[in-house]
Amino acid sequence: MDRIVRPATRADVAELSEVLGRAFYDDPPFVWVLPDDDVRRRKLAGLFRLLLTSVHLARGGCEVCVRDGRITAGTMWDPPDDWQTSTVTELMQLPSLMVLLGRHFFAGIRGLSALNLLADVHPHEPHWYLGVIGTDPAAQGGGFGRALMESRLSRCDETGIPAYLESSKESNIPYYERFGFEVRDKVTLPRGGPSIYPMWRDPAG
Repeated sequence: MDRIVRPATRADVAELSEVLGRAFYDDPPFVWVLPDDDVRRRKLAGLFRLLLTSVHLARGGCEVCVRDGRITAGTMWDPPDDWQTSTVTELMQLPSLMVLLGRHFFAGIRGLSALNLLADVHPHEPHWYLGVIGTDPAAQGGGFGRALMESRLSRCDETGIPAYLESSKESNIPYYERFGFEVRDKVTLPRGGPSIYPMWRDPAG
């Protein structure tokens, strides 16, 4: 099975957003923000499209894994010292977020408040930040996520730069531990929200 890992481009945004929307359909923080299953199914791809086009794609760390010409998985990595979204950018996102979410807009604002909690515990040391990694459910188990992880982490090891992520599922912690990540903290979102687990990885070697 051929797995091609390459940088994501603007031409990938539509397909990648759909893949990530399916991948994160049952993700606890998104279920917490958008508890209605049908609403979440219809809105997630748009949310990822907004994140890609307004923030992450321009930072140069997004990658996709492709099989037979189709995107099977993707990542949004942010480079050292460029992981935090400015207040100006967040304000610029609001009109698009209002159009996308409609009457669910304030649920989206609740999600942004959760991001602020995670920002409070985000490490200050230079690192590559894995904000998003997702595989299309139809392709899970095919090694596509592993290929994406190894693509970036091998470069982290070559350059001696740590990596950081937040696991939104406790059940995913062993998966990340296999790549050398260790749990650093536990952040529980308010109003009955799920727990999220910040994880850190020192470069190998």
